[in-house]
Amino acid sequence: MALITQVLDMLFGGGRNLLRDTANLLRPNPDSADARASDLQAAALAQFAAEFGQPQRGGFDRAMDGLNRLPRPLFALGTAALFVAAMVAPGWFAQRMAGLATVPEPLWWLLGVIISFYFGARHQQKGHEFRAALARQAVPAISDLRGARAMPVALADTGSDAGLALQALEPDENPVLQQWQNNGAGLR
Repeated sequence: MALITQVLDMLFGGGRNLLRDTANLLRPNPDSADARASDLQAAALAQFAAEFGQPQRGGFDRAMDGLNRLPRPLFALGTAALFVAAMVAPGWFAQRMAGLATVPEPLWWLLGVIISFYFGARHQQKGHEFRAALARQAVPAISDLRGARAMPVALADTGSDAGLALQALEPDENPVLQQWQNNGAGLR
């Protein structure tokens, strides 16, 4: 009877369950896996918010950003409205297009330059702001890396298998590196 009690204490005693612990090694606990996945997603979202969050801006800046966002949708909706107008009121549309045909070509070029510069400058400004935000995030990260020490590289534990230990120490063949060395590039 004492032997059975000792075996059961070894398996289930001390607040642990050897069978459950072994099963968790072979198959992860779904509750723990869900908690880890949730923590990982929360950390990723927090990092994303820290990297790409916008600083607080004043009312005038927000109003100007709103006005700067209007031309593209207005161009797109205006073009779609012209197609609708051509189908609904062809006479009205023909009069408007005849009026546009009288606009001199240099004025069309000027309009194209203004629109191109507007959108190009806005694209460049937004790209510059994005790169500046990335740089603000990268400078502290780089300075943190400079203070880090290099970790020594360790070999895999081969246990008592001497053949595996010797095989782990032998470099693998690299045909590209050998061809490069054979061509004399390694001598320079």
